[in-house]
Amino acid sequence: MDPETVHRRRWVILGIMSLSLVITLLNNVTVNVALPELSKDLGADNTELQWIMDAYVVVFGGLLLVMGALGDRFGRRHALLLGLAIVGLVSALTAQYATTSEQVISARAMMGLGAALVMPATLSVIVVVFPPDERGKAVGVWVGMAGVGAPIGLLVGGWAVESFDWRAVFWINPPIIAVAMLLTVLLVPNSRDEQERPMDPVGAALSVAALGSILYAIIEGPSLGWGSKEVMGLGALGLMLTVVFVRWERRADYPMLPIEFFLNRGFTLGLVAISLAFFVMFSFMFTQMLHFQLVRGHSAFDAALRFLPLPLGLMPMAANSDRFCERFGSNNVVAFGLALIGAAMMIFTTVDSNTEYVLLALIFFLIGMGMGLTMAPSTTMVMDSIPHDKAGVGSATNDASREVGGAFGIAIVGSAVNEIYQRKMVVPEGLEVHSGIVLESFPAAMQIGADLLSQGNAVGLELMENAKFAFVEGMTGAAAVSALVAIINAILVKLYMPRRSIPDVVEDGV
Repeated sequence: MDPETVHRRRWVILGIMSLSLVITLLNNVTVNVALPELSKDLGADNTELQWIMDAYVVVFGGLLLVMGALGDRFGRRHALLLGLAIVGLVSALTAQYATTSEQVISARAMMGLGAALVMPATLSVIVVVFPPDERGKAVGVWVGMAGVGAPIGLLVGGWAVESFDWRAVFWINPPIIAVAMLLTVLLVPNSRDEQERPMDPVGAALSVAALGSILYAIIEGPSLGWGSKEVMGLGALGLMLTVVFVRWERRADYPMLPIEFFLNRGFTLGLVAISLAFFVMFSFMFTQMLHFQLVRGHSAFDAALRFLPLPLGLMPMAANSDRFCERFGSNNVVAFGLALIGAAMMIFTTVDSNTEYVLLALIFFLIGMGMGLTMAPSTTMVMDSIPHDKAGVGSATNDASREVGGAFGIAIVGSAVNEIYQRKMVVPEGLEVHSGIVLESFPAAMQIGADLLSQGNAVGLELMENAKFAFVEGMTGAAAVSALVAIINAILVKLYMPRRSIPDVVEDGV
């Protein structure tokens, strides 16, 4: 495909890449709302339900760097098409034939592999297709679609489960993927590292083992205990492998991820900003699904609807962030975005179970605005800091920082919520036999309370009210942690992130 044709089609290509991106993000969250149905239909226990969610995240996050490097080496369009095909085929087979939780877990792991091919390819294609003067705008649109993905996933998942059953969650993928693949074949150019450098199999293996170990430890920390042998061992292994990976990449003739990239402040601070922003966003969305469903009594679909102010704030800010950066400097725009997130979380610390939704909607909107102003300039800064022949790896590093930050956020904030909940929770007299599970799990406390109430036992109502109060106290207390993270991040960005990215210097190899 000649350069002129590519340039003429660049905005259409951006739309195709955004559609492919949304597919991967949908799969990250849609299955969450189907967990109760999966439990009933397949007899999945809590551990199996946890792995239905986590198998996708661990495989996706662990393979990102490798799949990004493969896209650079063999062609980003090829990587995109292969990834979409894997996700679509596995989704269809799962929807049609899965009869056990083990099959669903395996399917989710395979879908994570496909998504790890898709997501780096989408951003790297955009970076290659758009000239430097339009790249910030294009990345802003891509980030806006990334922000839409999770709320849409919750909405679609809630609708599918309520209207049909859990299998409908998997049937959503194939038709959308078929359209994305057809458009990719017809309109998207292939791009790759023209130097055809040898692969780095040792670096690839180390990155998979390091990222996989770290993600697994983070995800399992709240349930197994941060001091458990398994979590401590895997966390230590992940950190050790990270050190080995860095040492290997510094000495390798053809490193998968050149470590000197991290000497560039734009690259490093961009990744830090992305990681910590998703620390806040993912943890907030996690607590709010419980808040809306269990405290306020909304269905999964109705709860998802209440997230819509977030993408409504995110999309216009992300799409116009390049203009703000041109006028005020990237560091100031990102710092302001993070400060908005911090301010929103501080407002959230004042929320209780009777707070009007109008205030909650405002908080969601402010967080969305902050995410848009943070994510788009940070992503542009990261991608402009590296040469185009490493666009796939750069994109994968960007995506990995998002996954690790989000996993950390859910784990740490979730642990903080649980700790405060256990301190504040008062078990009513006569229910001492249930005290262990009631103190350990807010959803379990609500279920026991509902069962008792249905039997005409008024203590059930007292249990539910006490559990709601304790959870809200934990939720708002943990919000202060998120606010602190966002504000510290804002200060770091303001002081150390460059005002401008300079893509032409990097591309010239300087």
